[in-house]
Amino acid sequence: MMRHAKGEFYMRFLIIVFTSLLLAGCTSEEDPSTRIESSSGVESAADVKLGSETQQLNAWLDKEFDDYLDFSPMAKTRQGSKSDYGMLDDVSDAQREKVLSWRRRSVDHMRATFNRDQLDDQGKLSWDLWAFLLTRAEASLPYQRHRYVFGRRGPHTSLPNSLINYHKVDSPEDMLAYIARINDSYRYLSQYLDQAKKSAAAGIRAPYFDYEISMSQSQRVITGEPFTSEEGDSAIWADITAKIATLEKGGKINAQESQVLYDAAQRALLEAFKPAYNAILSWQASDIDNVSSKAKGVWALPNGELFYDYRLTQMTTLPLSAKDIHETGLAEVARIQSEMETIKKNVGFDGSLYEFFTFMREDDQFYFQNNDEGRQKYLSMAEGFLEDVEQKLPEYFGLLPKGKLEVRRVEPFREQPGAAAHYMRGTLDGKRPGVFYIHLSDMRATAKYRLENLAYHEGLPGHHMQIAIQQELENIPHFRRYHGYTAYSEGWGLYAEYLGKDMGFYKDDYSDFGRLSGEIWRAIRLVVDTGIHAKQWTEAQAIDYALRNSPRPIASVKSEVRRYFNAPGQATAYKIGMLKILELRSRAMTALGDKFDYRDFHDVILGNGPLPLPLLESQVDTWIAKQKGL
Repeated sequence: MMRHAKGEFYMRFLIIVFTSLLLAGCTSEEDPSTRIESSSGVESAADVKLGSETQQLNAWLDKEFDDYLDFSPMAKTRQGSKSDYGMLDDVSDAQREKVLSWRRRSVDHMRATFNRDQLDDQGKLSWDLWAFLLTRAEASLPYQRHRYVFGRRGPHTSLPNSLINYHKVDSPEDMLAYIARINDSYRYLSQYLDQAKKSAAAGIRAPYFDYEISMSQSQRVITGEPFTSEEGDSAIWADITAKIATLEKGGKINAQESQVLYDAAQRALLEAFKPAYNAILSWQASDIDNVSSKAKGVWALPNGELFYDYRLTQMTTLPLSAKDIHETGLAEVARIQSEMETIKKNVGFDGSLYEFFTFMREDDQFYFQNNDEGRQKYLSMAEGFLEDVEQKLPEYFGLLPKGKLEVRRVEPFREQPGAAAHYMRGTLDGKRPGVFYIHLSDMRATAKYRLENLAYHEGLPGHHMQIAIQQELENIPHFRRYHGYTAYSEGWGLYAEYLGKDMGFYKDDYSDFGRLSGEIWRAIRLVVDTGIHAKQWTEAQAIDYALRNSPRPIASVKSEVRRYFNAPGQATAYKIGMLKILELRSRAMTALGDKFDYRDFHDVILGNGPLPLPLLESQVDTWIAKQKGL
């Protein structure tokens, strides 16, 4: 190990530290003297003369959104900004109340300052969406304790994931900001632990398997160097050493400066980061004895029925009851199974549909080997599907994404056998691509025949296309490029799977069966989610229904069902959103006949950014009327 340098080097290092502290102290990349402090009343947005009421509103909303982002340094980082780069979010109850008070003042100010009747259509939409965000925040107030903090995707995995994948290091100052965030991790994770304890005191605890999963994940985060000697480097230490090494290789620091950064990062990990995880693990180990060995839906929680109604409304953005959603799911399962019967006959399978499911679930031809070679083949196949579909996008879309897309395996510390693939958005400047992430620890949970529709859902024309376009839109306020609605985004993802058929893909019966298996799974979710949380289904009942009605691998079914216990209502958004988009497309096709153009329709769906489904419907109806000259 090198000794710390002295003299000139220490002076240089202190200058770097001082500079980074100054940067961390700023709350915005703008010159504060040029900001319009609209909500505080320093300068009214009405004083900004930009020519039209909508332009004035847009300018004001952009300033308001900058203020909103000041509440979340981590959100800024995800967007590619290095403002507040050495800080983590304040996630305390007091801060949450502060944000809500700010939002109330902001909406009041908008209503007092701007005349909605004088706005154009896009201006009115922005007005409505800004007010809707307050309505949604107000609706969550009675259920602040109902969130399961340490579930399968809680802060214990999102923090290292954020540091590794979002915190870019291009300079020594960036690395010091990284280390500052590690030093702040104890405060940050302790605030989440405080929330979990308050929820437990209110009788709200995650199911037993969430404790087991999150404890396993937390232990993996702090396994390996510099925490323990086994298993080589931990994921976060590997990231830190790689980023420091890149700085040194690029000539931005010398060997002595590298050593100081290594030592500072190691101290932060051992003195702040690891103790935070140990505190979480210790509390969970003591509290798990208070958790039932049988998982229960939110019906068992205080005000559980009302909470589930709230979650369904939040996730679908529609006034649908659990009964409505359950019955829709049953009908969709039956419809899709009839299409599966046709494919079963086409491939010459002699047996029942359930037996065909078992064949698809168990036959070796549908799986790559459970080793690194098999995993690489899976990733390469996904890339091939995306390359093919990209070539046909101009035939179906006017708006096309500029941002790049990559396919990656989920990092080991947060990987789970059979867990759902997911998408991570890139940055507007293109420096960080969008990423289609896949869990590959158990290749028997990742069937080949499902990969094509999965690639369309997470990549193109699915999440990557929708989110990249959303970020690249220039005719809307910034907040509309950032905020999202689950039924819109996941409904689009599932619609993108369906659209692949229209585009001429799924060229063999097994791939088309994979498409149907993806669609039926989202229909099953309607049945299972409402079954768990409204009809008091047990974990075993939910698993049994899913296995009887789909070919999904057992490991994946078990993981998915546990996900629905963890995130009530979220799973209903996919199919509900898809059905609404298909309903709107069918309405447009009927109304416009030969004048219907896929490109125009898709541009209406994507060209306004994410919308709650009622507002999306209104936009499509307005477009249809204009196309007809009404």
